[in-house]
Amino acid sequence: MVSRTNKFRGRSRYHGRGKKAGRGAGKRGGRGNAGIGKHKVMFRNKYMPGHWGMHGFNRHPSLRTVNVSINVSEVEEMAEGDSINLTEMGYDKLLGKGSISRAINITVSEASAGAMQKVVAAGGTVTTDDDDEFGEWEEE
Repeated sequence: MVSRTNKFRGRSRYHGRGKKAGRGAGKRGGRGNAGIGKHKVMFRNKYMPGHWGMHGFNRHPSLRTVNVSINVSEVEEMAEGDSINLTEMGYDKLLGKGSISRAINITVSEASAGAMQKVVAAGGTVTTDDDDEFGEWEEE
């Protein structure tokens, strides 16, 4: 049996594809995302919703406040003695993820309420830059 290519060789100019369909990616309307703004609009609307345009927002870097934070569980592993100064180590904020089992006196710029509760419950203290020591936590 003769292959399709050999069948059309020399006899047909377009191999049964019409004039433009056999050129490049002509029959499928372009390669990839070609034509999503023209002839493939319905495909874009159905399968690519929200493809164009801006999504969300970015604040100017001068307005952003990015904290270098650390969790209570990591502090317990790092602290060699009974006190640790996180500000000198480059941390800005103490967060309350994890648990703490021993009394540690922590100095840091900021601390979340949950972190202070856990440290005080273990017998330690949290000293922040803007406030005094939190040795006794008042539950509301």
